[in-house]
Amino acid sequence: MNIYIRNIDFKVTDQQLNDLFATCGAVQSAKVIRDKFTGRSKGFGFVEMPDDQEAEKAIASLNGYVLNNRPIEVSQARPREDRGNYSDSGHRR
Repeated sequence: MNIYIRNIDFKVTDQQLNDLFATCGAVQSAKVIRDKFTGRSKGFGFVEMPDDQEAEKAIASLNGYVLNNRPIEVSQARPREDRGNYSDSGHRR
């Protein structure tokens, strides 16, 4: 299951996110999303957990958890929306 985490302190690392969610079960990946130009955190991230029961436990127990003095918001990630290929407007992707 893919988990969405928002309101992450800008200093939190991928490893810190991984370690926090590992307290609830196996973590496949943990990623704080960063600006591609500045490298600065955007304040949200994703954690992927292979076991849905462990992921649901993580969502329930870590939603509102205070990480680096900020309460994080944890929920199941929604599937990415297809943004299209812009072929109607003549732009390529």
